[in-house]
Amino acid sequence: MSPMHRRAFLAATTAALAAPAAVRAGMAAGWRALAPAPWAVQEIYCALWRGGILMAGGLVGRGGGQLHIEDRAALYSVAEDRWSEVARLPQARHHPMLVAQGDAVWALGGYGRSPAGDWTAMTEVWRFDGEGWTPDAAMPQPQCETTGVSIGDRIHLITGRAPAGAANGQWNDQADIALHQVFMPADGRWETARPCPMARNSAAAAVLDGAIFVAGGRTVGGGGTGRLDRYDPVADRWDRLAPIPRSYAANNQTGGGLAMAAAGGRLVAFGGEWFQRGGGGGVFAETWIYDPAADRWAAGPDMLTPRHGLGAVAVGETVYAVAGGAIVSGGGPTARLEALTPGQVWSDGV
Repeated sequence: MSPMHRRAFLAATTAALAAPAAVRAGMAAGWRALAPAPWAVQEIYCALWRGGILMAGGLVGRGGGQLHIEDRAALYSVAEDRWSEVARLPQARHHPMLVAQGDAVWALGGYGRSPAGDWTAMTEVWRFDGEGWTPDAAMPQPQCETTGVSIGDRIHLITGRAPAGAANGQWNDQADIALHQVFMPADGRWETARPCPMARNSAAAAVLDGAIFVAGGRTVGGGGTGRLDRYDPVADRWDRLAPIPRSYAANNQTGGGLAMAAAGGRLVAFGGEWFQRGGGGGVFAETWIYDPAADRWAAGPDMLTPRHGLGAVAVGETVYAVAGGAIVSGGGPTARLEALTPGQVWSDGV
């Protein structure tokens, strides 16, 4: 065994032994690269629509290393491994939540540009039917950097950030929230449900076995959290479950800016970022696979391109990681599209 291979082997062994709460998943297969998106972008969400993956808005780089708010949208054909541009959003947005229901996709909220700044929390809702985006019933309260899922005939927005006072335009104007808003697209009604037990932003959510799972996220003052909460929409009840394990490679808690999808009866969470005091930080490479029957997370194969602020969609048994930022905070948007079929990496007993 060469010195390099020996060091890699020892590092992997040490990491596995140092994380007794996580079961090491088999490494027979991992992430694979697919056709990149038409442009590099971060701070996006994605939706499964007509068997493809729709992304819209976000932050893109344009000269001088500055990030600019995007209004373009694109659709990925899973069958053809090909992207095509579709109708643009009515206005540029970053962090617009995309949620599909029936034969349409809704873009909800996000941050836009105003005289006050590029972090103005918006409440507009737009419906995409393949031809264009049309206005729908606006959100009663701003809710950005949120999680959004569709279950039954309702769209749930859970946690995120909203203006803490009258000011609304800068990043520091926003505060973490536990808000749980529910939208009924059929008649344009909004209502509130039981708030999430923990206020945080930049978490991820997915629907599994009729329940909503909210994982990870961060607080402005406290950093990342691996917390996992499950919401029962029938009982309007929250339960706390096993948290996402800590990243021993990064020596930080996986949480903020991650993505997650449900495939094959399990949750697959990946990516995210952490910040260091005084500046700097990094991006997580880990993939974590959650077994709801055992209430346990297993470590899956690392991402090919570690990212945060990326989109996640499950199509059948495969999970897709879309675009995202390759360096902590802004300035490193990518166009990478990668896929993982988690059933190929689960080890016996996981």
